Amino acid sequence: MVLVDWLHVAVFAVVGTLMAALPLAVVWLLAPRAPHPQKRLTYESGVVPFGQAWAQFNVRYYLFALAFVLFEVEVIYLFPWAVVFRRLGRFAFVEAALFIVILGLGLLYAWRTGALEWT
Repeated sequence: MVLVDWLHVAVFAVVGTLMAALPLAVVWLLAPRAPHPQKRLTYESGVVPFGQAWAQFNVRYYLFALAFVLFEVEVIYLFPWAVVFRRLGRFAFVEAALFIVILGLGLLYAWRTGALEWT
């Protein structure tokens, strides 16, 4: 009986591996080859890139982006709550209000520390 269970696991592993490897093999076999050296450049327009692609950015841009993503994702959690708001009762309202207060405190902290400033 245990051997049959492991047979299911083995079949699942083999099928999973084939589902990952088979498309890669098909793409490798059917993909067009690039014999011209210009095709190996960064841009296929024929313009040779010059200078370095590395540029230093201020960390505030990253902080601003992280704050945006954080608050955007957190707000997504309010939609399921709003859909079933009437069925959940007063306790769920208090929980959602606490959630919004915590979000507001996080926004206030980001504002006070200057993470939302562009200058």
